[in-house]
Amino acid sequence: MRIAMLGLGSMNAAILSGLLAGPVSREDVVATTRSSASAAARAEELGVEVLAEESDAEANRRAVDGADVVLLGVKPHGIVTLAEEIAASLAPQTVVVSVAAAVDVAMLESALRDGQPVIRSMPNTPLSVGQGVVGLAAGTHAAAEQVATVQSLLSACGAVHVVDEVQIDALTGVSGSGPAYAFLLAEHMAAGGVELGLDPELAADLAAATVRGAGTMLVEHRAAGTADAAALRKAVCSPNGTTERAVDALEAHEVPAAVRAAVAASASRAREMTTQLRDEV
Repeated sequence: MRIAMLGLGSMNAAILSGLLAGPVSREDVVATTRSSASAAARAEELGVEVLAEESDAEANRRAVDGADVVLLGVKPHGIVTLAEEIAASLAPQTVVVSVAAAVDVAMLESALRDGQPVIRSMPNTPLSVGQGVVGLAAGTHAAAEQVATVQSLLSACGAVHVVDEVQIDALTGVSGSGPAYAFLLAEHMAAGGVELGLDPELAADLAAATVRGAGTMLVEHRAAGTADAAALRKAVCSPNGTTERAVDALEAHEVPAAVRAAVAASASRAREMTTQLRDEV
C-alpha cells in the first residue's frame, strides 16, 4: 500500500511516527512539506521520501500519483485548496483522508472529482506513541471496505472508531482535545507536589507515571468489561481516607463541571470553525 502524507505538521507527523513503528514500510511512504529545509530534516529524521513545495511546484501532485491512501495534514483553512490542487492527479479509487479539524465531508467532496472516496478523521497526538484515538466518518463515496482499510491502517497506532459525521465534534471534545486535559492534570499534580516540598523533577515523574498507569488500568478494565472510570474511582476511595478527601476537594472546586465544560467548549469551537470554513469556501 502506497501512502502519501501531504503536510507534516504535528498531527500528520504523529500519525506517520505511529505507522512507521507498526507494519508500514518507509519505502511505501512519500510526504510533502513547504520548505526544502523542513523536507531535508524530516527525510533524515523519518527515513521516508519528502518532497518540498518550495523547490517543486508539483510536489503534492507527484506525491499522490499512484497512492492508495492520501492523508491531508495541513491547517484547516488550507485543506480545500490542497484538495483542489491534487484532484486531477488522484486515481478514482484513491482514498483521501483529512486529519484537519472542522473540515467536513461536503467541503472535501466539493473540492475533489465526483465520486472520489473521502474520509474525515479526528485523531489525537498520542498516535505518535501507539496510544492514540481516531474517529473516522465516511464520505458519500467511501465504500465499507475502503473505510475498513483506513481503520486497519490507523489501528497500528491507536484505537480507531467509525462514527457518523454528526458525532465528530463531540469526539473532538473528548479525545481530539483530550490529551491537553490529561497534560494539564499532570502539570498541576506535579505543581501541588512541589508546593509540599517534592523535588520538581520527582514530582513531574510521579505525575506522568500516575496518569499513564491510571489510563492503562482504565483501558484494560474496560476491555475486559470489569469496571468503568466511575467504578475504579470509587474503588480507590476508602471511607474517610486520603483519596476520598482529595476527590472531595476536586468536587468542591467544581473540577468535574470544568472538565465537562472543556469538552463542550472544544466541540463548540469545532462547529464554529466548520461554519467559518464553509463561509470562506
